[in-house]
Amino acid sequence: MSAEDLENYETDMELALYREYRDVVGLFAYVVETERRFYLANQVDLQVRSAAGEVYFELRLGDAWVWDVYRSARFVKSVRVVTFKDVNVEELAKAELDLSGGSAFPR
Repeated sequence: MSAEDLENYETDMELALYREYRDVVGLFAYVVETERRFYLANQVDLQVRSAAGEVYFELRLGDAWVWDVYRSARFVKSVRVVTFKDVNVEELAKAELDLSGGSAFPR
């Protein structure tokens, strides 16, 4: 395999991962970024801890999807992350359902 073949393979894998992200993002409530990973999750518990004068973060995620091109299974039941670096948690905006007279749902 040439260097060009390897680069093309990695580019194709990244594109497939982005397409998967685009397809699943609507299933999740939160976006979580750590220094090593990017997650989508439906449950997030972030605790600030300290030990021996050092502050760290303990992050627990439930019902999550992991942005990692090298993982074969990106959907995980639970994740626990311990880090001394920043953690970013954002709640995703959900589209509001229009339940007024023009609703397609039967009443």
